[in-house]
Amino acid sequence: DNIRNKLDIGVVVLASSFGDKASIIAMATKSALEKGIHCGNIVKKAAAMCGGGGGGRPDMAQAGGKQPEKIDEMFSKIDEII
Repeated sequence: DNIRNKLDIGVVVLASSFGDKASIIAMATKSALEKGIHCGNIVKKAAAMCGGGGGGRPDMAQAGGKQPEKIDEMFSKIDEII
């Protein structure tokens, strides 16, 4: 929330790994939502790259995966995903 609240318009995507699990979260500003951003769709595609799935609301979504070693690759393609 703190990162998102500092933006006028944007999408925040964070990921972490713990053991053999990847966790991904995406949040969007109100202005980004007005332009058609849907965080549920973003995390669904991002998690698929990490061997998992998830989803959520347009403004905030969470996902998980079983291949945390793919997080860097996922972030290298996050602009395409968004």
